[in-house]
Amino acid sequence: MDLRKLKYFVATAEELHFGRAARRLGLTQPPLSRALSDLESDLGARLVDRDSRKVALTEAGKVLLVEARKILMQADHASVFVRRVASGAQGSLSVGFATPAERSFLPPLLRQFKRHCPGATLHLRELTSDLQSRELAEGRLDVGFLTGPVGNNCLPRRQIVAEPLIAALPRGHRLAGRAGKLSIRQFADEDVMILPRHVAPILFDETLAFCRRAGFSLRIAQEVHYSETIISLVSARLGVAIVPESMRHLRCKGVVYRAFAERAPRMRTFAVWSSDPPSPLLKQFLKLAFGQGRRGER
Repeated sequence: MDLRKLKYFVATAEELHFGRAARRLGLTQPPLSRALSDLESDLGARLVDRDSRKVALTEAGKVLLVEARKILMQADHASVFVRRVASGAQGSLSVGFATPAERSFLPPLLRQFKRHCPGATLHLRELTSDLQSRELAEGRLDVGFLTGPVGNNCLPRRQIVAEPLIAALPRGHRLAGRAGKLSIRQFADEDVMILPRHVAPILFDETLAFCRRAGFSLRIAQEVHYSETIISLVSARLGVAIVPESMRHLRCKGVVYRAFAERAPRMRTFAVWSSDPPSPLLKQFLKLAFGQGRRGER
């Protein structure tokens, strides 16, 4: 069915007068009459009874009026929705993130995105960087926030933030009560928990090199996939840890954070996305993410 003919029919059915319906539509009466006759021919049913004095709907016409209103309303809705999606104001995104992003730039980014694109939907998934890389390559994530390096060189990416590593210590530990920064040399005899190499390979290697430059080999007690889990183990007094600075925001009872006096390795978080060029909505999201990253580096 032609939407234009349905629109003409609805106007005629509501006015029950060809002259008034034609004026409402900005037409003369003859093209309106022809359009209604064509619609009746298309449907194989008489829709309107006409005589010189009045216009009345047939039973078929009454049924069509109900359905035509629904169709025209849905067509208007579809038109508005498509324009909003094309402009980046509406749609959905699947977003992956690792724990450091959750503790640094991600919460303000999500609040800002919600203000800019209230009609958009985000599907958030906490995943380690290796799993995010896989799902981005398979098209199951639109964008991910990964700790570098990014394994798939075919995917577009941009660094969002680089944060130094710090020490996380159990309250009551011999180093926890000292004011100011710690030297990495003070970790020479400690059991240390860090992220495993396959999760953050460059960070892992840089951390070991950081210790070797200080004259000792790091004694790794546990390799743990999630920074939050590492902090929980520190709280349980199972060792000390080297974690991203953003973990300071995780208030865990019995854990004290200290910066290093030496220049510590930095955890680099990248935005990686699965389509190039990105969709309008993803472009909006990335623009806000890049802005949050610049603020986080200040």
